Amino acid sequence: MHPIRPPAVAGAFYPGRSQTLSHDVLAMLAAAKADAVGTAATPPKALIVPHAGYIYSGATAAQAYAQLASVRQKIRRVVLLGPVHRVPVRGLALPGADYFATPLGEIEIDQVAVAAIRALPQVVVSPAAHAQEHSLEVQLPFLQLALDDFKLLPLAVGDATPAEVAQVLDVLWGGDETLIVISSDLSHFLPYATARTLDRETVQGMLQLQTNLNHQQACGATPVNGLLLAARQHQLQAHLLGLCNSGDTAGDKGRVVGYAALAFTQGESHAH
Repeated sequence: MHPIRPPAVAGAFYPGRSQTLSHDVLAMLAAAKADAVGTAATPPKALIVPHAGYIYSGATAAQAYAQLASVRQKIRRVVLLGPVHRVPVRGLALPGADYFATPLGEIEIDQVAVAAIRALPQVVVSPAAHAQEHSLEVQLPFLQLALDDFKLLPLAVGDATPAEVAQVLDVLWGGDETLIVISSDLSHFLPYATARTLDRETVQGMLQLQTNLNHQQACGATPVNGLLLAARQHQLQAHLLGLCNSGDTAGDKGRVVGYAALAFTQGESHAH
């Protein structure tokens, strides 16, 4: 009747029991709020967040989602982009579903937003690309607990140019009611010190809105580059909220994965 995309990585990347899940996520959000040094003065238009298991990158993701506290009632649409890890896709893939489910409940897919981008040549429909994809799913419990009532537009991003991604974001840009979330980890499986150096350079590029990241620097380089291009066109400013790697959290330091949280806000010149 209404196709629902069920959770694929509950119990693996994050707790499968709703009670444990909400407890853990709320605790991470509370810790991030208490810890918020890099809070942007204005609420974010867009976020870049990591997508590993919560024990590895949940605290970093929470630093981004904690920025939404003042606008939790205002945001009604979340445009969520993440890279495909299992099923190759040309372009940006819609899920062909009406709802995404997590242990915390169902999130309605924004069909108005789907209709707005459906005709773009780089937009395809691929339930397969979404079925096992964790890069989008791990963001959902954070969104469910950080926001009140919102609809979701999830896109699994494969092979696409920054301009193709930016065009989709532009169509869906909206106003204060629309939040853009890009899911991406940084470097993968490098020694701790090497990763720290490389990830710092990568983040510098992001803060300068450079649109030439490669997949060695960030697994979500394609949607990230698209956001950075759109951020430049819309004159957003980037703020670094958190940067670490799995060696800082729950992994060994021999082979680490990097994580960053960034917020993008309207520049001061647009505040008038």
